[in-house]
This record gives sequence, structure tokens and C-alpha cells, in this order.
Amino acid sequence: MDTLSYKTISANKATVNKEWLLVDAKGQTLGRLASKVAKILRGKHKPNFTPHVDCGDNVIVINAEKIQLSGNKWNDKVYLRYTGYPGGQRSTTAKELLDKHPERLIEKSVKGMLPKNRLGAELFRNLKVYVGTEHDQEAQKPKAINLNDYK
Repeated sequence: MDTLSYKTISANKATVNKEWLLVDAKGQTLGRLASKVAKILRGKHKPNFTPHVDCGDNVIVINAEKIQLSGNKWNDKVYLRYTGYPGGQRSTTAKELLDKHPERLIEKSVKGMLPKNRLGAELFRNLKVYVGTEHDQEAQKPKAINLNDYK
């Protein structure tokens, strides 16, 4: 037998089947939730995963304000940013970020788990995070999933 009887199937934009998934963050631990959401955004849970193609699903996260952190991370975890001016380093604790913008906690942790290139930026646009149970994607008919069923 001198030929292969199987071919490696590579997904592309035309062959990818994208779904809308709804995730409830209530009572979930931040890092565990973020890693599972990043895996779904990337498409690694699908059998036709292709590393250089956006083959993941669109994810809607609700109840962002009800996320959990273990230990003293609410006060000890610090988010740093730089304004661009001398002496312009600003820091924010996780508790302060939760009080002002709860959705940014999840967005920051998921974005850090995606590739740092154009594909990662494109994948990040497929994530929608909302405070409370209301969201703007009812027209897409998202399918509610339980993240505990995913590895």
C-alpha cells in the first residue's frame, strides 16, 4: 500500500461551524472559568480544531459580579497598568475592579489565556461578558452549557 487512506482535515472559515454558548459565572472560580472559556473560544473542544483558524464558538458570560476568588486574592491580587508618563504606574486590586467593572475581571483573565497575536484579538471579540442575567444576544438563541462538564 503506497498511498494513505486518510487525509488530515484542516478547518477554514467556510467549513467552521460556530455556535453561541451561554455560561453562568455564578459561584465559579475565576481562573477555572477563564481557562474553560478560553478553550471554548479557541475551539480546542472540537474534533476539527485547527491552530491557525478561528474555529471556536461565541461565548456569553452572565452574572460576572458573582465570580469567586480563593484565599486573600480579593485584596492581594493586583492589576497593573501604565499611563505612559513618568511615575504613571497605576494599580488596582481585584476587589476594586469588581466594585467598578465586574465584567473586566473575567475579560482580563480570559484575554491573558488567548494567543498574543491577531488571531487572539479576533478570538477575544467572540466573548461577551455581562453583569446580571440579562444579555443582548437573545436573537442568536445561545445554548446554555454547564462548564463543569468540560475538562
